[in-house]
Amino acid sequence: MIILIGLPGSGKSTVGRLLARRLQLPFVDSDLAIEQRLGCSIREFFEREGEARFRDVEQAVLDELTQGPACVLSTGGGAVLRPANRQCLRERGQVFYLRSAPEEVFRRVQHDRSRPLLQVADPLQKLRELHAQRDPLYRETAHCVVETGRPSVASLVNWIAAKLELQPAPLNPAHASDASH
Repeated sequence: MIILIGLPGSGKSTVGRLLARRLQLPFVDSDLAIEQRLGCSIREFFEREGEARFRDVEQAVLDELTQGPACVLSTGGGAVLRPANRQCLRERGQVFYLRSAPEEVFRRVQHDRSRPLLQVADPLQKLRELHAQRDPLYRETAHCVVETGRPSVASLVNWIAAKLELQPAPLNPAHASDASH
């Protein structure tokens, strides 16, 4: 299982779809799976039930998805907030952190109204706060950090595919710290 993590708008779904096609694996977006489970959008659920309740559902869905058949799994930006999720992702798949600067993410998502955590007065500042909070958690969870910066989506997919060819079996957790830098 190949798992993509990173800030909202870092390219997880876009890169994931192309990577899945390239590797001839199914693509699964955990946010879509969560919405199917909820029967409403994440934004609606967030507003109605709050973040803590959403994270409960997210944890259950991630646990199920990571026990399923091999796929490319794109996770929600906050999937790493719970220790149980970080452990489950890291132990059950090869985790790639699509690392993007908050300014780069803002440029991509500034007009997207479907992202509940960014519906604030200053979304760029919110992204900076999310990055400061989550970057260490993404790094802790990932086997490999992918700097998204300026490369095209195709270049990112090629880079990840090359990494996977060099390391086709799940990475050994004892050596994971070597692979993430």
